[in-house]
Amino acid sequence: MSIPAPVPDLLLDFIHQGAKFLLAGHKDPDGDCVGSQLALASALKRLGKEVILCSAGPFKRPELFPYAGLFTAQIPEENRKGARVIITDCSDLERTGDLEPQLKGLPLAIIDHHATNDSEGGVLLFLDIKAPAVTFMVFALIEALGLAVSKEEAEYLFFGLCTDTGFFRHLDHTGAEAFRRAARMVELGANPKLTFNAINGGKSLESRKLIGLVLARVKTYYGGKLVVSSEEYEETQELGAQGRDSDTLYQLLLAIKGVEAIAIVRQEKPDSCSLGLRSRDWVNVAKIAQEFGGGGHKNASGAMVNGVIASIEPRVIYAFGSQLAGPETETEQGG
Repeated sequence: MSIPAPVPDLLLDFIHQGAKFLLAGHKDPDGDCVGSQLALASALKRLGKEVILCSAGPFKRPELFPYAGLFTAQIPEENRKGARVIITDCSDLERTGDLEPQLKGLPLAIIDHHATNDSEGGVLLFLDIKAPAVTFMVFALIEALGLAVSKEEAEYLFFGLCTDTGFFRHLDHTGAEAFRRAARMVELGANPKLTFNAINGGKSLESRKLIGLVLARVKTYYGGKLVVSSEEYEETQELGAQGRDSDTLYQLLLAIKGVEAIAIVRQEKPDSCSLGLRSRDWVNVAKIAQEFGGGGHKNASGAMVNGVIASIEPRVIYAFGSQLAGPETETEQGG
């Protein structure tokens, strides 16, 4: 059973002693990032703190569209004065994207659960790599602050927990504590059915067309253990702007017999790509992501890489060789 890490006393002091907080998360946020920010913001306001929600965006996931207007990407100097920064679901300031120069130099605390977190020096770190989601940690933080979790906060926390656990399908035999905490969130007012519909419903027709285009160019490597595909810049602009459904795409590909890992290379800008890396079990995609300046979890990671698909994709395929190559496999398509 995974035992939650205790909330550091220094983090509690950091919060109690501050009056104004800038809450930030990683660029291209997901439900765990946004849910943890929203729940923590609510709790801090109940403590009488001034709170400003910050995000560089973009909010590409349809389930996040209702919350996008609550966040700002620009922090005026008057809002920086006397402020303390807490970033959630994020390993360091660099991963906040365009927020980094606006937050740099301010007192900083990080709440994260990524094994690739390497923050050090002058940073107050609450890290629990066994936590299934940062909202799992924020739940404990709110209670450690002497507050009872509100219904609204429980809804945000459950939303984030369901996002990062794939509605609990990513949990294994160590996940009992996550279910216990999820049950408490439901008791406090979180609604599993509404949360499931928010995460999995409301997808655009364009997102389905985009999945089809990516599936059509799938290639397999290392004897079928690795699946690789890409999303062209024009597709990203035309169809991705209506909201991606990456989770469905990853599920479809990981369901293929014999597949252990997948990699999707997306041309986000003319000169840069994002990497979406997922694995079924034993393949550590966090190690692959780190090679490209990214990070994440053993089974779900990503990175932003300068360049174009044609040059990045072969490098990604080669990087998987350290874990997938063997005497019985080849790196050619269908090998």
